[in-house]
Amino acid sequence: MYGFPLTIYFLSGWLGSQFPNLSLLTHNSGHLWQDLMGWQGDPHLNPLHLLSNVLIAAGFILLYQAWRILYAAQREHRLAVTGIYARMRHPQYLGFLTIMFGFLLQWPTILTLIMFPVLAVVYHRLAKREEKNMTAEFGDEFLGYAHRVPAFIPRLRHTRAAP
Repeated sequence: MYGFPLTIYFLSGWLGSQFPNLSLLTHNSGHLWQDLMGWQGDPHLNPLHLLSNVLIAAGFILLYQAWRILYAAQREHRLAVTGIYARMRHPQYLGFLTIMFGFLLQWPTILTLIMFPVLAVVYHRLAKREEKNMTAEFGDEFLGYAHRVPAFIPRLRHTRAAP
């Protein structure tokens, strides 16, 4: 994974002192959580690695669901308000963040630790700009939708539009 040698280089002194039997040049040593938590066995089967796989898969599923609906709405020049868009306004950005967080858990590096919050802020700003464009294009229809539907964190219960 990109960034791994730099991370191991910066942490090699500390890792060597804390884990004297650790061979820094093997593939399994790249799974830092495995070593830091003291877990034994296949590093691909530890709890955080399995959780990261679930997050990555969930993020891709979310992206697929969002893009399928968004593509149809764009072709028909209407707001995307059905499916996952009935629960949140920016499922595609949540999908990207979920995938990135999954990879961050699976293979943490110095670069990914730095870039994850930066990208989260960039996606939030992009969403705000996108909402200004949607307000300009769809007006009150979008404003009503934005009032009913949260931006990133979905509601568990579907809210009905006011009569």
